[in-house]
Amino acid sequence: MNILKFLKPKACVDFVYDDNTARQALEKMKNHGFTAVPVIDREGRYVKTLAEGDFLWFMLNNGIQDMRELEKYKISEITRRVRMKPVYVYSTIEDLILLSMDQNFVPVIDDREVFIGIVTRRDILKYCHDTLNEYEAKYGHKEEKEEIGAV
Repeated sequence: MNILKFLKPKACVDFVYDDNTARQALEKMKNHGFTAVPVIDREGRYVKTLAEGDFLWFMLNNGIQDMRELEKYKISEITRRVRMKPVYVYSTIEDLILLSMDQNFVPVIDDREVFIGIVTRRDILKYCHDTLNEYEAKYGHKEEKEEIGAV
């Protein structure tokens, strides 16, 4: 199955550039309610995804107590503690499912590693749910489902 069906294109995704300041990135995350944000370079290539924890550890390790101090640092100086892996545009839905177990979204890149968008965990779960419902409709239930909350 073509994963482009699930793609939220770059034009609709909030991201930051690796030469932005750490404060700019953190402000963007705060203003939009994000826990992580994709980072790209000025040529459009995917660099990494930074999460809240990356900023926290960076601030702790550098003795930063005031967000204004983050203006002195570029995003490229912040190391990520957990790598959020991207997938290539020709990857499979199975690749997305596996990565979504540990990531809120999966960055998608082309052959030149240019960032083209993301696939959200929500869209992946919706696909799984819809596929399961189609299977059950086609082949029926093997067992009766238990009612949720039944004792």
